[in-house]
This record gives sequence, structure tokens and C-alpha cells, in this order.
Amino acid sequence: MVRWNRRHKLYREELNLTSPDSLLQLGREASWLQFHLGITRYGLYPRSSPATNKLLHDMQDFNTVSADYSQDEKALLGACDCTQIVKPSGVHLKLVLRFQDFGKAMFKPMRQEREEETPEDCFYFTDFQRHNAEIAAFHLDRILDFRRVPPTIGRLINVTKDILEVTKNEILRSVFFVSPASNVCFFAKCPYMCKTEYAVCGNPHLLEGSLSAFLPSLNLAPRLSIPNPWIRSYSFAEKEEWEVNPLYCNTVREIYPYNSGNRLLNIIDMAIFDFLIGNMDRHHYEMFTKFGDEGFLIHLDNARGIKRTTLLHLQLLALPEYRLSDVMRESLLLDHLAPVLTEPHLLALDRRLWLILKTVGKCIDVHGEDKVVANDTKQLEVPLFDRVMPTS
Repeated sequence: MVRWNRRHKLYREELNLTSPDSLLQLGREASWLQFHLGITRYGLYPRSSPATNKLLHDMQDFNTVSADYSQDEKALLGACDCTQIVKPSGVHLKLVLRFQDFGKAMFKPMRQEREEETPEDCFYFTDFQRHNAEIAAFHLDRILDFRRVPPTIGRLINVTKDILEVTKNEILRSVFFVSPASNVCFFAKCPYMCKTEYAVCGNPHLLEGSLSAFLPSLNLAPRLSIPNPWIRSYSFAEKEEWEVNPLYCNTVREIYPYNSGNRLLNIIDMAIFDFLIGNMDRHHYEMFTKFGDEGFLIHLDNARGIKRTTLLHLQLLALPEYRLSDVMRESLLLDHLAPVLTEPHLLALDRRLWLILKTVGKCIDVHGEDKVVANDTKQLEVPLFDRVMPTS
């Protein structure tokens, strides 16, 4: 215990964080705060966002000063208020890391090699979450101009220095061990997958993973967690209503909040995004309460059919000179863990995009473009009252 307390003291002295003035100055300039202040009803960050780029850089370079389980894991252990949990944790190990500027990020460690593919006979949710998928999802979301995925970057974490030596959580410390190969490992302490054979290990200390920036706290920017009308069935035998009722979509369109505004169109955007990344587990979606029914859906792991802006983006990314796989490959080169995706995974994006455009094309042929494609407009300027947090 003395060693960890000494390390925290050294961090405070090194960063001169004992003075209120130094804390205030650091807070004003912190990239995570600028990111939070830049959230509007139209997206988590603007198209041109120096704050987002600086936040990615800081998450890559800054020292960690604390590490802890996420609220999901704490809820499963009975150690936090479960009413504040958006969704229960499953088989996925994740930690909250805090940096020297007081910013926080969700760390998801590498659990599968990039070359591994989910077996065709595998049931929906029995494979591990992939850290590189988190990184790729952020880049794809930005390419599609949705801007609904929190900034995410890859990083090599020293599990001893960046987690074990800075955590004050006794349970987290207790799950660390040294493997027979002399690698430092740890595993999840929860009701699921809590065995050493599911541990993640450094080599011997370094472990790659994804870091996703935290959104503003629920106290400052409350969010709603809303069930997805097209939730997947979690049973081998039972099916959801949308899978058996051909009139289900018509029913959804008649009920609030899907009977007016952009909510249903935003869900179509979300469905397109999930199909491209292979996410079959979108059981809920989140929205900032401040923006009401017209806010965007946060993509965290609709009135007619599809937005015209979305369709134009997809059609552009299907052209040879702007092929989605090529744009993604170039974008992912910016990440420190490049190459993030293998060629088979990149080419799968092109195939899935073709399937989406083929499906939309069939709908247009049957129902006509006016009934399938919704004209949407984008605000060029964002009033201050349309921001999730006040700027002063």
C-alpha cells in the first residue's frame, strides 16, 4: 500500500497539482473538457475539431494516475448504484483509466489477434469484443460523418506501471498474477468469465488495447438509455416480434417517438453503421436528454427509410476512387497500433456496403425514391443552447 501511495504523491508533486490555481489552469486547457464543451445536438464533435485530435494525442501519451473497474463491473460486484448503469457487463473486460490531466478513458485490452475471424457456426455473442473493432468503429463513424462514436485510439499499456501500481481497488489488484511465461496478467472479477484462462497478459508488461474517451458525467449531461425497437433475440428458440410480424415496422412508425421527427431515421443510420461493423448486440441506444427527441443517437460497444445525406455518403464510398476499404485503410494509418484491421476485414466493409446499397435500391424500385429517401438538412452553425454543456 505504501508503494502505491508514494506513487500518487510523486505524480502530484511532479505535475504541481497541489495548488488550486494549477488545477484550474489545467482544467481549462484539458482536451477532454474541450471535447465535452464541443458536443452539440448534431454530433459529439464538429467536422473540423482540433480538440478531438488533441484528445486522441493526449490519450496516447499521458501518464495514468489511477485505474479502476468500470461502473458495469462494479454493479455486478454490488459496489455501486446500479440505477446509473446503462447496460450490464457481459464477457468483456474493461477498465477505467484516469490521466494526469484528470481525463478518463475506457480501456479494452486485446483479447483476440487481428487475423482471427468469428466462426460461422458461432452463436451471436459468445466471442470476445475486439479492441481493434473499437478503434475502427471510431474511424468509420467519422468517415460516414455521423460523429456519434467517442474518440478512440489504440495504445500499448504497461499493465504493471499503468494499472497495477496506480489502482487503489483491492479487488483489481488481487486478480493480477505472473504467468508461467513470466508475463504479467489479470482477469475479470465478476460473475462471468472470471477464470485465469480468460486472463489478458502483457508481453511481459506491455499490452495493446483501445482507449475511448469518456462522455460528460450523467450529473452534468444526463442521458437516456432507450430499448432498440429492433433488438436481437437472446434465445435459441424465441424470436422478437420484428422477426415474425411483417407489419411491425408500420406499427413502430405510428407510436411515439418514431411517428415524427428524425428518431427513426437516426435508427436507420445506426442500423447501417452496425451492419458495416458487424455489431449484432445493439439492444439499447443512448441520447442526451438536453436535446430532447431531435438529438442524435450515441453509438456506444427515420421517418421514411434513409437520410439523403447518408445515402450520398454511402454511394460516394462505393466509387472506385473513394472506396470505403481504401479510405478506412488510410484513416487507420493514423493510429499508433496500425495496421488496425487486416485486409479481409477491410474488404468485408466493401461487400457490406454493396449489400446496403443493393437493398436500398430495391426499396426505391418498389416504393419510389420519395417514399424511401428523406431529405435532411444540416445546420452550419450551432447556437450555444444547442450544446450539451455551457461554455462558461
